[in-house]
Amino acid sequence: MENIHREKGNTVVSTYRVVERFISINGEAARAGELAVFIRFAGCNLDCGYCDTKWANEAGVPYEELTEDEIIDYVRRTKVKNVTLTGGEPLIQKDIDKLLLAFELEDDVRVEIETNGSVDIAEFKALGGNVSYTLDYKCPSSGMESEMCLANYNYIDKNDSVKFVVGSQEDLEKCFEIVREYALDEKTRVFISPVYGSIDPADIVDFMIENDMNDVKLQLQLHKFIWDPEERGV
Repeated sequence: MENIHREKGNTVVSTYRVVERFISINGEAARAGELAVFIRFAGCNLDCGYCDTKWANEAGVPYEELTEDEIIDYVRRTKVKNVTLTGGEPLIQKDIDKLLLAFELEDDVRVEIETNGSVDIAEFKALGGNVSYTLDYKCPSSGMESEMCLANYNYIDKNDSVKFVVGSQEDLEKCFEIVREYALDEKTRVFISPVYGSIDPADIVDFMIENDMNDVKLQLQLHKFIWDPEERGV
């Protein structure tokens, strides 16, 4: 995505297209249920059939142009320790590495990047810092499975997570296949999350039992049970 720059003296400052920023709880992944400040960026390189933030990917979506300093200042003012960078797809934002490096100076925050699994994370992991990655694996019902960057499983660790959003029996079988093939349950935290309204969570539990899926967690999207599933800013 094209990035925008501002002049600050003789320095060109990167800005980021932010469509939402708000405080809520993490609805899923490792810190589900904990307070988090969310920064949602515009634009995505995928088009999943079940996407619940398609509005953030539209070409004409309204956004704010915020610099690293402005984003970090907002996070500081919230006094919330968990920061979730989401989208859209945060890792396709130009100069996102600069924002991640800027967050390294913030000792009291934990940054989580929610990424769709199609972007190579190697260069971002190499930056180090207080950043963890929650990677989606797009199962068949998403229509985007062919876009997955499987090399990412060489770089993830126990601080990261892989999330399978499943909407069918076929999706469950693909989840089982990928977890076993890449030993994800040994490398990192693994979550299975149902496509809201498409599959009975009890069926997921039955599948986990039948396939001895130890060290894998079923997770419901908390925000969709607390608020209207279509509500933004939560």
